[in-house]
Amino acid sequence: MKLEFRPLVTDSLPKQIAEHLRQAILEGELRAGDRLPTEDELAAQYQVSRPTIREALKRLAAQNLIRSRRGPTGGTFISRPTLEESSESLVSTTMLLASMNEFSLAEIAETRHQLTRLCMIYACQQQQQGLLEKTHLQQMRQHLQLQEDEMSDEAFCAADVAFHRALVNASGNRMLEFLMYALVEAMQPVANMVVYQFRERQHVIQCHHQMVTALEQGDEVQGKQAVDDLMDYLKARYQEAQHWRAQRG
Repeated sequence: MKLEFRPLVTDSLPKQIAEHLRQAILEGELRAGDRLPTEDELAAQYQVSRPTIREALKRLAAQNLIRSRRGPTGGTFISRPTLEESSESLVSTTMLLASMNEFSLAEIAETRHQLTRLCMIYACQQQQQGLLEKTHLQQMRQHLQLQEDEMSDEAFCAADVAFHRALVNASGNRMLEFLMYALVEAMQPVANMVVYQFRERQHVIQCHHQMVTALEQGDEVQGKQAVDDLMDYLKARYQEAQHWRAQRG
């Protein structure tokens, strides 16, 4: 392992050490499976104390960038974050930023609209090529059926999220799945709770039926239209909800 170590002058040594190692991982100097030097060795190379190194390693572990293994062949190794772990981190960050009003509801809604449209296009193409996994359509039908049953607002919102999660997975595009994870898992439930008093369930269900039918037929044009109808309707309800809240505020 060829990695340049240099003394650090800062009041946040653990943060800087963690960032240096993280950068080495991102740039490929440290690869998945590589074993890091011991705490004593790292402390000597960075010219800091062991507790400082331990804190830096905790930061990296929190980002799922390293893992520890005990035993004669143990130590601290560079790990390969899974897509699920990275997605969960993205959801947490997105929710934090949203809570700080870094994104407006209009921005969230428009982004969701365009990316859902793209998911539908890719999913229809998968169907046209005979590559669409039947489980994705089955899940969409299953959650659509649940929406038609009598249920609480919370249960309806959960079925709605699950329906759209299945559509995202049907796209067959893992990068798109990763990006949509934050919108579907973090932002969609929040948006649902904002608008549930103003939307008509039957209208949402009707749009979902149209989306499933279009996907079954591999019809991109009808699929995009169904997504547009749903998202335009929801965006109008978001505006209605915000106007109502502003008047009450």
